[in-house]
Amino acid sequence: MNTLLSRANSLFAFTLSVMAALTLGCILTTAFKDRSAPVRLHVSRILLKKVEDFTGPRKKSDLGFITFHISADLEKTFDWNVKQLFLYLSAEYSTKSNAVNQVVLWDKIVLRGDNPKLHLKDVKTKYFFFDDGHGLKGNRNVTLTLSWQVIPIAGILPLVTGSGRISVPFPDTYEVAKTF
Repeated sequence: MNTLLSRANSLFAFTLSVMAALTLGCILTTAFKDRSAPVRLHVSRILLKKVEDFTGPRKKSDLGFITFHISADLEKTFDWNVKQLFLYLSAEYSTKSNAVNQVVLWDKIVLRGDNPKLHLKDVKTKYFFFDDGHGLKGNRNVTLTLSWQVIPIAGILPLVTGSGRISVPFPDTYEVAKTF
């Protein structure tokens, strides 16, 4: 009456339905968990240079260098459904030409099993802090924020912003390159 293929198809469809229901149950156990954590940021050095912008007409633009410390305990963000965290430090500021500028300065991946307590000192920016113009010079409100993306085994990818932010002023003068 029923062929071997139709029985195998029924068994496969039932197995997929059970797996989908179990996955949905797993997602719901951690979907509403608060993943925020306190973060302490400290900037130890800010350096500003005027460099030539090679992407357009031969103009000079601002290039910022920041040395910072990060202290955060991300242990409570990990549970059985978290595979890894993608951490990134971003700078947000406004200029005359743009109301909102956001630049990612540094990132790090924390895998499950790694130490989730961050105590990083004298970290330099991983990516260029480049402003197309002179929006960094004398800017008094550059806000640094540590955020993270939670990469689960199953479920949505929540974006979490740490509770510690710091606003730093940039210098009014450029650092002059030393020639030998």
